[in-house]
Amino acid sequence: MTESMVHTVAVVGTGVIGRSWAQLFARKGCETRLYDRDPEQLAKAVSWIDEDLEHRTVEGEFAADVVAAMRSRISLHDSLHLAVQGADYVQESGPEQLEVKQALYRELDMAAAPAAILASSTSALDMTAIAEGLEGAGRCIVAHPTNPPHVIPVVEILPGKGTTDDVLRQTCTFMKRIGQTPVVLSEYVPGFLLNRMQAALIREAMSLVQRGVADVDAIDAVIRDGLGLRWALMGPFGVGDTNADGGVRDYFTGYRDAYLALMDDLGETPGIDDEFVEHLGVKTDLMQGGAPRAEVLAWRDRMVEKIRRLKAEDPNPGRE
Repeated sequence: MTESMVHTVAVVGTGVIGRSWAQLFARKGCETRLYDRDPEQLAKAVSWIDEDLEHRTVEGEFAADVVAAMRSRISLHDSLHLAVQGADYVQESGPEQLEVKQALYRELDMAAAPAAILASSTSALDMTAIAEGLEGAGRCIVAHPTNPPHVIPVVEILPGKGTTDDVLRQTCTFMKRIGQTPVVLSEYVPGFLLNRMQAALIREAMSLVQRGVADVDAIDAVIRDGLGLRWALMGPFGVGDTNADGGVRDYFTGYRDAYLALMDDLGETPGIDDEFVEHLGVKTDLMQGGAPRAEVLAWRDRMVEKIRRLKAEDPNPGRE
């Protein structure tokens, strides 16, 4: 299979991630087949897609005929075999349990065409373990999206030990074709890149709240109206490169001792018991001002897409 032949995609598992993938694939012109073992989940996913596309039509983002064409590319299937039959690429978004994924991949390996790529949305598991013992392990790969993938483009690509170089290349090429940003990991680490860095920040945020250093709104404010504004444009090393006249070398040399002292002061990982989770819930509800979560999600998606358009219109001159 060559990149130009990736026209039909099967989405296996239609929860929050699967349904978002489905909208993205259909938007980018792929015939998109949806399958879920739970018919209610499948119906819920389709309802969400229809509602989101209707909202985007009302907002003027998509014309009605464009939405109709997108929707026409999505088909529902009550059989895994029929859903993946003839698919060039399969995006599995099932439960985050190794035994479940191993069993599912045994089914996929038997049902999908020999040339089809079998990609997993797993956010924590190693493809080497998922594809252990599979005859078709060479076509299995992790393509872990950032939630929601139809809005946020980064996809972490992790081949298993048996994954072929050609499948890695094809997966990255396909992701780029549909507007995603593939990031390849050279080896497995729990949580991959994004979730590990996210966990590090959340760990310290929780610790600061538990220690009474600052409240939930203050923690969110320094990210929302501080670090997040810079990080929306560049990552930690890119930001460091702009924080000193001499660039990243000057920055991490000049602040080396300060950073080491801060890192040493981070302390133990905080506990996350039910009482603390409820405290976070109460404070977050207050911070959100009672707005329905669906409205906040829709606003988030609109703003992310606006930021992406702004970055595309005025790109970093060093990355053109």
